[in-house]
Amino acid sequence: MPKHGKKYKEQAAKVERKLYSPKAAMELVKELAAAKFDETVECSVRLGVDTRKADQNVRGSISLPNGIGKDVRVAVFAEGEKAREAEAAGAEVIGSDDLVAQIQAGNINFDACIATPNMMGKVGRLGRILGPRGLMPNPKLGTVTMDVARMVGELKAGRVEYRADRYGIVHVPMGKVSFETQKLVENYGALLTELLRVKPSTAKGRYVKSVTFSSTMGPGVKVDPLRTRQFMED
Repeated sequence: MPKHGKKYKEQAAKVERKLYSPKAAMELVKELAAAKFDETVECSVRLGVDTRKADQNVRGSISLPNGIGKDVRVAVFAEGEKAREAEAAGAEVIGSDDLVAQIQAGNINFDACIATPNMMGKVGRLGRILGPRGLMPNPKLGTVTMDVARMVGELKAGRVEYRADRYGIVHVPMGKVSFETQKLVENYGALLTELLRVKPSTAKGRYVKSVTFSSTMGPGVKVDPLRTRQFMED
């Protein structure tokens, strides 16, 4: 277990041993954030799935209604007209063989990656580099597409990926501590609705087992997982 400092322990002592409503939990997370920078608020949802089974892998992407407050740098593997569309949409890094070489040399200065389908033969060689970083373009996530302009726009507006880890936990940023509580809760509502939508048909028992909100440096605040509709309740 990690060792926490005095300030963290003081903040954790203010969290009651109960399940908070989403709104109350977000307000408490904001109140307890004491770092000198604008901390990220993260939501961790533990699902009743066994990710060792292929039909219970929960993975996808979602555009959060209020973004996540991060300046996302987007790279696009494209040529010709599609490269020009990517540039017009605001992508920072665009290329083909030159971009492959740049990445192979260790120059990865972007947060998200898109590729047109005809580029995947080249991008495939980068799987060992981009895969562990969660940057590999994937058709299931919409990042292998001919509509590069739309995807660049969505990624910059706050589209995030979600994936249940080996413990069945999905970790997704909800925004910054500086966000209004309502906007953070609306993002949570969108995420939870999406997770319920993609519930595997083979998942047995309770699906949403637990929900926790926390800031980058703050303690976790447990949320009532049954309050799935009344997101703005006190």
